Amino acid sequence: MPARHPFRTTLVAGAVALLATVVAGCGDSGGLRAAGATPTAVSPMKLWPDLRPAASPAWPYDEGSSQTVKGITVPGDDIRKVDPVAVVRAEIAADPADYGSKGAYHETTTRMAECGAGGGGAGCPLLKPYYRDLTGDGRDELTLGFRLYPTNQTALRVYTVERHRLVQVLDDNDAIIGVELAGRAVIVRSPAGITGYEYRTTWAWDPDQKAMVFTRDEFLRTGRARHSRTPAPVAGKR
Repeated sequence: MPARHPFRTTLVAGAVALLATVVAGCGDSGGLRAAGATPTAVSPMKLWPDLRPAASPAWPYDEGSSQTVKGITVPGDDIRKVDPVAVVRAEIAADPADYGSKGAYHETTTRMAECGAGGGGAGCPLLKPYYRDLTGDGRDELTLGFRLYPTNQTALRVYTVERHRLVQVLDDNDAIIGVELAGRAVIVRSPAGITGYEYRTTWAWDPDQKAMVFTRDEFLRTGRARHSRTPAPVAGKR
């Protein structure tokens, strides 16, 4: 079977020959050492090629949406001049079903009264705001997080500026144990039901959707799982 990349193959062969020469010149009598047997490549197998396409979409995971935040101005189109506390209060005012007296996050509304200007305060649910260019337009976006009471969740929001308006481009509530900004992506870490594992969800900017969209969901091992079973007693120990 002819090689698909003869030029690349020649380069690799030349590099191997050069490496062998260098190793021999250094006085290593053993020369090159094999790394062991290489597993045989197995091509993907397509199952059920005649399967009819589904009539409805898959699990309705949030695919990304954007909405203008009412009541918030952006002085000089500088998102750093927007008060994060005012942004959260604007969301609360616009969503009485969730933040009202009978809503799932009603206690958050009460605790927001303890937030000082720009955030801060012993009982303030607002977390430290972060600024980074997540859309690639050369301007910073605002990433906000605030605790949702009485549930054990955290609200994650990302905002940008479009046509002198503050626009929310990511809206996610989850049981969050960590958030990372990696390049222009937002990575959310959440606890899994199995000890020693966690979920990692990645959101990235989509210029067509004009929003941060869900791009990857992983179930990853983070450490050694702890067994709930009580170990058997050891003879001679109490």
